Amino acid sequence: MSSARPSPKKSASSARHRALSVLLAFQKSGDAIDEILDRLWTGEAGDSRDRAFAMELIYGVLRRQETLDWRLAPVLSKPLARLPQVIQVVLRLGAYQLLYMDRVPESAAVNESVNLARSHAAKLGRDWGGLVNAVLRALMRSPEPPLSDGQHMPARGLSVRYALPLWLCERWVQRLGVEGAEAACKTVSVIPSLTLRVNRQRATREGLLEQFEKAGIVSRPTPVSPAGIVVEGGQSVTALPGFHEGLFYVEDEAAQLIPLVLDPQPGERILDVCAAPGGKTTHIADLMSNRGEVVAMDRQPSRLKLLAENCRRLGATIIAPLVGDARELGSPASPKSTDQRIIAPGLFDRILVDAPCSGIGVLRRHPDAKWKKDTGMFARHQILQRAILDRAASVLRPGGVLVYSTCSTEPEETEEVIDRFCRDHSAFRRESVALWLSTAVLPFVSPQGSLSTLGNELGMDGFYAARLRKAEYE
Repeated sequence: MSSARPSPKKSASSARHRALSVLLAFQKSGDAIDEILDRLWTGEAGDSRDRAFAMELIYGVLRRQETLDWRLAPVLSKPLARLPQVIQVVLRLGAYQLLYMDRVPESAAVNESVNLARSHAAKLGRDWGGLVNAVLRALMRSPEPPLSDGQHMPARGLSVRYALPLWLCERWVQRLGVEGAEAACKTVSVIPSLTLRVNRQRATREGLLEQFEKAGIVSRPTPVSPAGIVVEGGQSVTALPGFHEGLFYVEDEAAQLIPLVLDPQPGERILDVCAAPGGKTTHIADLMSNRGEVVAMDRQPSRLKLLAENCRRLGATIIAPLVGDARELGSPASPKSTDQRIIAPGLFDRILVDAPCSGIGVLRRHPDAKWKKDTGMFARHQILQRAILDRAASVLRPGGVLVYSTCSTEPEETEEVIDRFCRDHSAFRRESVALWLSTAVLPFVSPQGSLSTLGNELGMDGFYAARLRKAEYE
């Protein structure tokens, strides 16, 4: 006899407990949310509705935390930070449901938050349910206060409105002006759509769109990438038609533009320096019609295993994974550098350096990460990025093409890196990316000829790319 399904009320209550446990683990450990979810939920049975509701609460609170704290402050008798950590999270969960989840009855949001607080009474040494009840009911009655004066404190207003760290908003206001800063804030604050890249070795975009339509899945072609599809409705990726057959890869539209800038040709030898998990690598193989060789280099063997799995699913057969440190390219000094693909000068026709960076351009996909970043990271990353570029240049053949890209929007990780590289390497010159992309991309081509999707209104992540060509004769 099958067991009865949990009632919606019990399922929602369980979801709130799940969300609380994950958010507390995040605050205490600082680990990425994906890692915490794997640790706490792997192998755990549960209703799919329960899990979906918990995920919405978790990511909703992380995405809106700055705004939630701002709304809670006027109805608290003392600063939120002075309350026990678990009560802080309970109040944010309750406030998120009241302010952003219309389908959750106000009474349920308040009562369930009170129950959450009382479930921790023994550990806390007192019952905080009364305070939670009073604060959330006061929040229900309180109108939204005015934002700070946009003329005198624009960064603070943007920080509250878009729930972003104040230091980042101040940086953007100073560099981009208030209007440009707000466009950038919008880009990294919206919930991203599910975007796919069609594997054109096995399918066409038109054919995959037709499959989705027949399955009742709402989808549309991306406006800029010729291989992209946007899927609406929060679909499960593995349940989409064509996933197991390798007809597509989940990849943001801006990321899909980077291999187009590289313009790899069939029969060439390509190096992807920081390759895992393989989105751009497999795209390069696709553009080469699976003819030639793509050396996919990464420091972490575990990440290369994930790349190999993606290659198998997509049928990318010309990719050769290689464990290695990009800072050792072209250097025979290291005992590990015995592979000719690492040390041979001038071996590669084209090289992609998709460098490690701050990830500012993809914060909307990782809302937990925005509270763990600081201004000092840009200089640290720049040192690594310059070192990788310098070594990659040594294994590129004369006349070859090098593309440098990051999922960052900040000058220290983009233009400053390329400007310094060109000063140090007179054999390289810039080529405008516009020559290898559609006219729809022209608004995102900088005066220097680089790609920058910062502040775009097309729903793309923030990416940067510069294309460089090495002289035939040095």
